[in-house]
Amino acid sequence: MLVAHFGGAAGMFLGGGVLGWLAPLIALLARGNQSPTVRGHAVAALNFQLLWSVIALVGWILTCILIGVLVALAAMAIGIIFGIVAGLKANEGQLYRYPMSVSFIK
Repeated sequence: MLVAHFGGAAGMFLGGGVLGWLAPLIALLARGNQSPTVRGHAVAALNFQLLWSVIALVGWILTCILIGVLVALAAMAIGIIFGIVAGLKANEGQLYRYPMSVSFIK
């Protein structure tokens, strides 16, 4: 559970805002079929991180008009902050509902 959330935050930080989806996907594929709780956490983290990774990627593409840097950095910060908050909630045994997220994967 924690790998999906904290790994998403770490992926956003280390990947410049575009790799936050990687750890939740790995958690989903590795343990998603074994536990409905792990699957719920991994899917929530994956959906959130996918959205903000795409937004960060668009921001990096738009750096040629300067506003893209702000968009990418904001998306990166949102992915990191909410990934950490979700990891702390998961550590307490709660399923965290990410704000500003969509359901790409169910």
